[in-house]
Amino acid sequence: MSHVVRLPRREFLQLAAAAAVLPADAWSARADTYPSRPVHLIVGFAAGSTTDILGRLMGQWLSQRLGQQFVVENRPGAGGTLGAEAMIRAAPDGYTLYMVPPAVAANAALYPNLSFDFIRDAAPVAGVVRVPNVVEVNPSVPVNSIAELIAYAKANPGKLSFASAGIGTASHLAGELFNRMTGVNLAHVPYRGDGPAMADLVAGQVQVGFATMTASIALIRAGKLRPLAVCTLKRSDALPGIPSVSEFIPGYEASSWFGIAAPKDTPTDVIASLNRQTNAGLADPAIKARLEDMGGMPLPGSPADFGKLIADETEKWGKVIRDAGIKAE
Repeated sequence: MSHVVRLPRREFLQLAAAAAVLPADAWSARADTYPSRPVHLIVGFAAGSTTDILGRLMGQWLSQRLGQQFVVENRPGAGGTLGAEAMIRAAPDGYTLYMVPPAVAANAALYPNLSFDFIRDAAPVAGVVRVPNVVEVNPSVPVNSIAELIAYAKANPGKLSFASAGIGTASHLAGELFNRMTGVNLAHVPYRGDGPAMADLVAGQVQVGFATMTASIALIRAGKLRPLAVCTLKRSDALPGIPSVSEFIPGYEASSWFGIAAPKDTPTDVIASLNRQTNAGLADPAIKARLEDMGGMPLPGSPADFGKLIADETEKWGKVIRDAGIKAE
């Protein structure tokens, strides 16, 4: 199996590296005129999801910087794979992009019969943000810490379920990892995006969530959800006083990361231009503040940096999926 994966991964990193080292005098007329018409930024989840919120934030920035509209196009379904496939099948000209969700790291293992291989068929453009996932409960659940949640779940088998944005999404895998590392059995209830998952968690249809900080923070601040811990190894400034899961379960880590990708063979000058403008956005005080308000940490860097992150996370979560026997519906 490793022989099948190694070549695409190397091609992916080489393609990313090529974009990163483009000399300043190599800008062509194509880069000077790009974009000359609206650009479609595909989001593989419903409106209101973390991916959608970030896509609209970056789309607005790129529209302002590049003088053409970046149109967010929602194509939810199959853990973001419908959106990813639409991008991959598009012309490699820079006019169809994809807001990369962390689900791409899981989908290769979840959907063995996919018609594409993301690492082989997509070109990384830029990282945007890393966001902690948060373990949170509906206020009706009588627990106030991770230790209490574990004890309550073990004393009440079958009583607790957790919501996710869909099978194989970061919120699903964070919950599965929690189950495996604690020995509890929170039942998984998948939704089509963070929006509907959060709505049912607030309504008490499900009791526990592992959603991103972006999807959770407003509901936590409004008192509609009770945060127990963040899933990054370190605590988050966005939720002062809230511990990390790793303080109770050593080694537990689950965070969400997002970025932008284009079809393979998109011209390197176009990728370099988009990378440069995205990084400029991440340094902009208004966008930086918005990301920090969501609990996110900006992920500036080269296309190669983002490509390495995708490859590393694909390896990590693929193992969790195979070990847990998770199957896409």
